[in-house]
Amino acid sequence: MNIPEDITPLAERARPKALEEFVGQVHLMGDGRIITNLLEKGAPFSMILWGDPGTGKTTLARLIAERCGLEAHYLSAISSGVADVRAVIKKGRENREMGRQTVLFLDEIHRFNKAQQDSVLGAVEAGDVVLIGATTENPSFEVIPPLLSRLRVLRLNRFSSNEMGSILDGALARDRLLSHVTMEPPVRHALLEYARGDARRMLNLVETAAYLAEGSVVSMDNLREAVQRSLIDYDRSGDRHYDTISAFIKSLRGSDPDAAVYYLAKMVLAGEDPLFIARRMIIFASEDVGNASPQALSIAVSAFRAVQNIGMPEGEIVLSQCAIFLASAPKSNASYLAIKKAKEAAAHGAGEIPLHLRNAPTGLMKKMGFGREYRYPHDYPGHFVDEEYLPEEWRGEMFYRPSGEGSEKAIGERLGRLWPRRYGKKADE
Repeated sequence: MNIPEDITPLAERARPKALEEFVGQVHLMGDGRIITNLLEKGAPFSMILWGDPGTGKTTLARLIAERCGLEAHYLSAISSGVADVRAVIKKGRENREMGRQTVLFLDEIHRFNKAQQDSVLGAVEAGDVVLIGATTENPSFEVIPPLLSRLRVLRLNRFSSNEMGSILDGALARDRLLSHVTMEPPVRHALLEYARGDARRMLNLVETAAYLAEGSVVSMDNLREAVQRSLIDYDRSGDRHYDTISAFIKSLRGSDPDAAVYYLAKMVLAGEDPLFIARRMIIFASEDVGNASPQALSIAVSAFRAVQNIGMPEGEIVLSQCAIFLASAPKSNASYLAIKKAKEAAAHGAGEIPLHLRNAPTGLMKKMGFGREYRYPHDYPGHFVDEEYLPEEWRGEMFYRPSGEGSEKAIGERLGRLWPRRYGKKADE
């Protein structure tokens, strides 16, 4: 099937033109729901649309602006600056004086730094513009408190499989170029799995697969090839690239700083959100380095704060330094395994907390033995006393098994001296 490469992408062609065509987000739309009430009253308010890629944030903003009859201006924080925002605010102020409202849609608002977000604050407060910000990141961390307090945060969920199917069917049925495209149920199921609740990704994949198909039937091979091509396309477009972040994390885990910094460079060039990368390194520092190198967590958190404060492109140096440290550090997932195993144990039932560990704020509780015979470790040599802390049914259990790597080796040796009944055991016992 020969599809011209210079046409508007299917994801854009299929964008709902009317609210009735919008699929999903039923917690926001429907009788008595917040978006429906807004539209019925024709009284838009400033808001943050927070959701994963491809969940309809831009589409919903456009439909709100159109239904409410607002003059709309669409900016992206990736390519726009304070001057662009001020130009829209000026236009909004002029419109307000003439009794008209203006909406400023600011995509990727989390990429604006504090000073840039401050530039919008006064206009929102004065009513010069109705601000609709879109973000894939938690606004609590990415939007300055004074601005956040003036916005309503609406969470958009990933589309369910049924909703994705409805979006796909509607897009193909209405599209003049792809209305005859078909696929067998296994191919359709695989498409929905690949898309992971991201409608834009799904439509991009089906369009590429249709282009690769010999006729009107999209095969599994066509879909697999489309997925491979989409990974290359990501490097140019800057959309989230799950496979690259996966390769990055696995390179860190594999102690390969060269591979890690290579995948980091791919993400930086693709325009990936640097704070997303920094967050993943914070998680990695605890999950995969842990107490083998306790300073790893502090370094990762410091890297996040540094990138947040200085921004890009200088922030890429900080990301590189952190990634190379994490890749080169000794590794241990003992803390990760400990909480996982402890949660499994706790889920089997509420183990009775030993009486001597319980608080005794009342006389009755003291009479019942709460807190009795508790021995305060600091009153003993070495600030340690051989005491039972676990519930009786779990006594002797090892949730945390220190590795022999880095600082964790010393931790394991100390615990072995303190708790020979538990930590004197070998890891495989």
